[in-house]
Amino acid sequence: MSGNPALVMRLVASAYTVAEKAGAIVRKVLHSGELGIVEKTGANDLQTLADRLAQQSICASLSRRFPKITIIGEEDLPAEEIQEDLIENGQVEDILQKSCPEEFRALKEEELVVWVDPLDGTKEYTEGLLDNVTVLIGIAYGGRAIAGVINQPFYNYQLGAGAALGRTMWGIVGLGAFGFQLQEVPGDRRIVTTTRSHSNKVVTDCVNAMEPHEVIRVGGAGNKIIQLVEGKASAYVFASPGCKKWDTCAPEAILYAVGGKLTDMYGNAYRYDAAVKHMNSAGVLATLRNHEYYVSRVPQSVLQALKSD
Repeated sequence: MSGNPALVMRLVASAYTVAEKAGAIVRKVLHSGELGIVEKTGANDLQTLADRLAQQSICASLSRRFPKITIIGEEDLPAEEIQEDLIENGQVEDILQKSCPEEFRALKEEELVVWVDPLDGTKEYTEGLLDNVTVLIGIAYGGRAIAGVINQPFYNYQLGAGAALGRTMWGIVGLGAFGFQLQEVPGDRRIVTTTRSHSNKVVTDCVNAMEPHEVIRVGGAGNKIIQLVEGKASAYVFASPGCKKWDTCAPEAILYAVGGKLTDMYGNAYRYDAAVKHMNSAGVLATLRNHEYYVSRVPQSVLQALKSD
């Protein structure tokens, strides 16, 4: 297969190395001590130098190799000459060796949309909650999230000097997901993960309606999906329009690749076409198993507070 890998395999193989490069940029900016923070819409919506440089690196690297793909990044950046040292040209051979799922073998560049969150969990990044931080590159075809790469730049950072920092996980629907050990919360326990900094009464009411045994409040959409696939949480419940398509595309693909599901609070799938609005207006509900149970528990008052797309 490696003689002429399908476009999707080449794109994911590139996105993997590009995400690792972005993760290295995110670490380097933090260690420099000059975060370059600006507020976008308020104190809970921040942008740092790491967001800007990581997005430039990801978008420029991928568009150079795949010029006809539509790439949508979170940060609204001016068009400018990208420094050559931000470009990553590598591809991961292991990914190129794998067999592309039949339904994606003939895809063309112009049919794909890449959604990029260069630094998911920016607020946590500025506060030193580094395990919440991820780099997200999601790939969509026909409005569906079909592949994703998640880099955790600071994975293992609590272990101190000498520990290998960072890890990258990836997945393709129909092929599986790699780079982590899939685990589930024991079936008799409901652990809900939800927002750390964007809560309100509607969000809280919805979480409580799930009758959880435990609630975990952390930052970053990517981080919460990692909790689901590593057995730390059973459901990610966020009954608010705060999440965007670049937050959910990569995580949804990886979750779906291992049998999970991500929808709005009504149980409807989100679409990732190039022309869709960026906001996930009707909230996010993600699970590894038993999705219908969680959808059925969403209170009517919550559904009325959110408008379905």
